[in-house]
Amino acid sequence: MLGRTANGLFWMSRYLERAENIARLVDAGFRMSLIRQANTEEDWAGVLESAGVREVYGEKSATVPGAAAIDFLMRDKSNPSSVVNCIENGRNNARMVRTALTRESWEAVNESWIQIGQVLSKKITHANLPDVIDLIKRRISLMRGTFSGTQLRDELYNFAMLGSFMERADNTARILDVKYYVLLPSLMHVGGSIDNFHWQSILRSVSAHKSYSWVYESEYKPANIAHFLILNRRMPRSLAFCYEAINSNLAHLARDYKGQIPAHETAARTRDSLLTASIDQIMETGLHEYLEDFILANDKLANEITEGYRFYK
Repeated sequence: MLGRTANGLFWMSRYLERAENIARLVDAGFRMSLIRQANTEEDWAGVLESAGVREVYGEKSATVPGAAAIDFLMRDKSNPSSVVNCIENGRNNARMVRTALTRESWEAVNESWIQIGQVLSKKITHANLPDVIDLIKRRISLMRGTFSGTQLRDELYNFAMLGSFMERADNTARILDVKYYVLLPSLMHVGGSIDNFHWQSILRSVSAHKSYSWVYESEYKPANIAHFLILNRRMPRSLAFCYEAINSNLAHLARDYKGQIPAHETAARTRDSLLTASIDQIMETGLHEYLEDFILANDKLANEITEGYRFYK
């Protein structure tokens, strides 16, 4: 398999996953703005920080009104991580590896690109934002489901899954990190109503609000939420779940090509640290430091996979 094909599938999946993550972040911020009557600019600044585009936005404006933040995250071409750019880049990578995709997978990507592009070509209002977000989530779920249901479970599938789960892990880690260092106005608010609004927002942004309530009966305790999003291996967007999937797909590649690259060791080391860690240890040593190290390790893994494409031929 050519490295070009591996790269295209890897980034196709990363961009499509990122588009959904950004849409979910906007949804969470919008829900919070409906509940709260004050400090909405701080809330939207936190959403931009979670998306990793606060500095890019700051080059355009010093203030963060909700409408401007929504437009920047959803449809601004100058934002490399806007939904419209992510969908465009995902489709471009899919087109580049068109012959490696089933007809159904390609059509799902192309039709979604057309439909989402048409919707995002127009100004988004508060009235139609929920419908736009629902459309994006549905179309990306359709692409993911079509790909999963029609693609042969070979190296092509493995590289696509690596892209999806690495992007998902990065998103979950960044959102959780921002909670402690950007979104929370002051330590005095921990456990209060403001804190609970933020926790619910974060859980919704990673599709974990309902499943969290099944496990913890809606008690919004920092340690419980951190455990759920980091160490719970049954939660599809937790760091532990993502790294189980990453290691599984790397293992398939190792068997198929009868060899390993440095990425295998890095991924195994990260997975093992997630399997052996306790939330008490993480909170005691510092959640921010732990997540910062995780994000760096995840970035390192992405670079090692990229450098290892030439091995898979």
